[in-house]
Amino acid sequence: MKLEINTETCTGCKLCQTVCIRDNIEIVDKKAVEVDNGDCFDCGHCLAICPTGSISLKAYDNQKDRVEDYNPREIPIASEDFMQFLKQRRSIRWFKKKKIDEETFDKLFEATYYSPSAQNAQDVEFVVLDEKLDDFMHLVYDIIKVEEDEFFRIKQLVSILEVKEIIRSIPLLWEGTQMILSFSKSQTNALIANTRLELLAYTMGLGGFYSLFTLKADELDHDRLMEFFPEIDEDKHMYSAFIIGYPRVKYRRTVPHKKIDVHYK
Repeated sequence: MKLEINTETCTGCKLCQTVCIRDNIEIVDKKAVEVDNGDCFDCGHCLAICPTGSISLKAYDNQKDRVEDYNPREIPIASEDFMQFLKQRRSIRWFKKKKIDEETFDKLFEATYYSPSAQNAQDVEFVVLDEKLDDFMHLVYDIIKVEEDEFFRIKQLVSILEVKEIIRSIPLLWEGTQMILSFSKSQTNALIANTRLELLAYTMGLGGFYSLFTLKADELDHDRLMEFFPEIDEDKHMYSAFIIGYPRVKYRRTVPHKKIDVHYK
């Protein structure tokens, strides 16, 4: 059984039953009752909708302080403000020398704590690369250099690293000195989580960019790459590589994009 239901405060309103996609709740004698069908995956919709707060999840019994009441009729940010925020977001490649401290990273990962995931898997893991960033990038270089003839950026990387050991200004990092890697069994789970972190970062005066060429290391030799991360489940893949830091430049206007094609059928 996954739920704790306070039958003294439960009013039998049926709201929990209506939002349970696994049909795991029934109303018996005007009280909510959990059906032990083994299908509950702790999504928490029943907890979130109960008007009397009568339902809790046993899996998160030690995190009851995370449950916050709010007014569902009040959205904390206006759509126009959010759209303007998205317009002003830009990829950042030029950074100050100032490092992001652990406390700030902890705040960033709060955004991923609330990230949705398929089947409520919550399987995304992160690695913050700092002191070992150089070692990691040399490994990436050694893996992806096999495709240097196909991609100019990789060929440029190869030429730089074969000439000198200093890799702080290579195209995969530019001026970045810290990187966040996202691992998951689901590419979607990893990308959604990191995107939420990225957007929160911009509200905190931070910025960054995604390095797709870094991800090629996982595509080309997953097993070798994962040897660098023994603490991560090897069945998970590196689906996001986000270089992050304090922006050294400030942009002043939006930039046009290609028209978005939308098809209605």
